[in-house]
Amino acid sequence: MKHVEHYKKGYFMPPVVDMSWTQREYPEKAPVWCSVDLRDGNQALIIPMNLEEKIEFYKVLVAMGFKEIEVGFPAASETEFEFLRYLVDHDLIPDDVTVQVLTQAREHIIRRTFEALKGVKNAIVHVYNSTSFAQRQQVFHKSKDEIKAIAVEGAVLLKRLTEEAGADYRFEYSPESFTGTEPEYALDVCNAVLDVWQPTADRKAIINLPSTVQMSMPHVFASQIAYISQHLKYRDNVVLSVHPHNDRGTGVADAEMAILAGADRVEGTLFGNGERTGNADIVTIGMNMYALGVDPGLDFSHMTDLVDTYERVTRMEVHPRQPYAGKLVFAAFSGSHQDAIAKGMHFRAEQHQPYWNCPYLYIDPHDIGRTYDADVIRINSQSGKGGIGFIMEQHYGIAMPKKMREDFSYFVKEVSDHAHQELKPQEIFDVFKKQYLNRESPLKVEDFSLQKAENRWIGTVLIRANGEEVVLEGEGNGQLNAVSNAICKAYGIEFENLVYSEHDLDGDADSRGIAYFGLTDREGRTTWGAGIDTDTMTASIRAFVTAVNRMEGMERRVHFRHFASGPNEVAAFKAAASQH
Repeated sequence: MKHVEHYKKGYFMPPVVDMSWTQREYPEKAPVWCSVDLRDGNQALIIPMNLEEKIEFYKVLVAMGFKEIEVGFPAASETEFEFLRYLVDHDLIPDDVTVQVLTQAREHIIRRTFEALKGVKNAIVHVYNSTSFAQRQQVFHKSKDEIKAIAVEGAVLLKRLTEEAGADYRFEYSPESFTGTEPEYALDVCNAVLDVWQPTADRKAIINLPSTVQMSMPHVFASQIAYISQHLKYRDNVVLSVHPHNDRGTGVADAEMAILAGADRVEGTLFGNGERTGNADIVTIGMNMYALGVDPGLDFSHMTDLVDTYERVTRMEVHPRQPYAGKLVFAAFSGSHQDAIAKGMHFRAEQHQPYWNCPYLYIDPHDIGRTYDADVIRINSQSGKGGIGFIMEQHYGIAMPKKMREDFSYFVKEVSDHAHQELKPQEIFDVFKKQYLNRESPLKVEDFSLQKAENRWIGTVLIRANGEEVVLEGEGNGQLNAVSNAICKAYGIEFENLVYSEHDLDGDADSRGIAYFGLTDREGRTTWGAGIDTDTMTASIRAFVTAVNRMEGMERRVHFRHFASGPNEVAAFKAAASQH
C-alpha cells in the first residue's frame, strides 16, 4: 500500500442541487425493476448459460413478477439471438412483460437487433455509448461534441427503424460510465437524445445512468442522480433509471440512495451477479424495502428454491451469509442470541404482536419460506441453554426447567466441541436420553404400589439393585413423597433442595407425560433426571430415580447398602400388584 498518491477521485461533483431528498426515511413505493441477469449477469459467467438454462431462468424471473427483463444482446452472439427468437416463437412473453434488448450506438449492431425483435409486442430498445472523460481521452480520442453525435445518431436510427417496422417500441439511453462523466455533460447528451425521441406520457423514454465503475461514496452518486433528475428535459415523460455496479461494495446503497434522490427504476441482478464485483443485488434491495413495510412488487417467498435454481443454471454460489438468501443468515449459534430469539418468539406468541420485532431477526424467516427450527436456532459448541431448550421444545415438546436447561447445555456443547460439528435435533435428543431419561442403574424401579392411610400415603417399591430384587417401604404426605422417602431412607440419600415439574408431552388423549427432578445435595451439587410415561406417577418416579442414579457416589452407596428381601416378601408384592 505504498502508492496511495497514485489515486485521486475520478468522478465529478455536480453543481449545487436541491438536497431535500436526504430528509426522506425510505421510498414510498418500489421502483420499476429490470432484471439484467440474462445479459449483464450471464456475460460475467465463466460458462455462459445455454439456451435451455436461459429459458428456465427467464421463466423464474417472470414468475417472481418482473415486468421488464433484459433478454440479452442479440447482435452479440447467436445464442443471444436464438434466445429472443425462441421466446417469440413459443409465445413465452406475457402481455404485461416487456423484454429489453441492448445495443451499442452503431448502425449494423442496431439493425441486427431489430431483426431479433420481429414479432415482439412490448420491447425496450436500449442503446448506449460511453461518455466518460477517461474513455473520451484514452479510448475514442474524440471531443464532447463527437461523442454526443454518436448518441444522437443512435437515437435517430432507433426511432426510424421502429417507425419502419410499424412497432411501438420504447427507447432507453445510457451514457455508459456515467460516474466518470461530468454531470453537466451527461445531462447535455441525455437531453439531446430526448429531443430526438420526444417522449410522451403514454410512451415514456428511459434515461439510464449506470455506475459502470463505482468511483464515489453513495451520497455523491445520489447527488449526481438528483442533479440529472432536477434538470432533465421532459422529466414527467422520462423514467429515470440507475444501473449500479458494485466495485466499491456499495451497489445496494447506491441504488437505495438513488431512489430517494429521484430514480424511478433500478436495473440489477438477483444476488448481485455481474462482471468484476457484480451489480446491484435486487434481492437485497427488494427485501430491504419489504422489511420497511414497502411492497417490493416481487415475490421472494420461495427463497430457497430461487437460490437452488440460480446456482444450478449460473454455476455461481450464493454465499452462506448473503443477506436474506444465504443458508446461514438467520442462523444463531451464539448462546445469548439464541436465548433472546427464543424469548422473543415466546413473547410474540403470548402478546400477539401486530408488527414484527424480534431480537436478532430483522424479518420473519417464514416470509421467505424459511423455518425457525431448521434455519434460526442452530446448535454447536458456541450455543447456549436458550437455543438448546428451544430445539428440544420445538421438536420434542420437552420444556425443561431453566436450571436443567443450563445443565443440559454443557453436555450438548461438549459433544459438539469434541465432534467439531453442528448437532442436529435428533443428536441433541440422543444426548438428553443418554444423560437424563429413565436411567435404570444402579437402581431400577420394577413396580410400586400406593395406599392411603388417614392423612398419609404408604409407598411400597420393588427395586432391582445389584442384580437382586428388594422391596422398600416408606410414607409421606403425598404419593410421590412416599415412594421417594422409601428409596431415600433405604440408601441414606439426603438433599437440601428439590425442584419438580411435569407437563403433557404429546397434546392428545393418549398423551405421555414427562416429569423432571432436580436434587441438590448438602454440598450444593444439583443432579437432574427425567421420566416419560403415559402414567404421570410412573413418569415422576422414573425421573426421581434417574436423578438419584446420577448423584455422585450412588454406585458405591448402593453396593454397601445392600438390602436383601426374602423371596416370600418379593412374591407377595408381585402377587398383590398383579391383583391390583
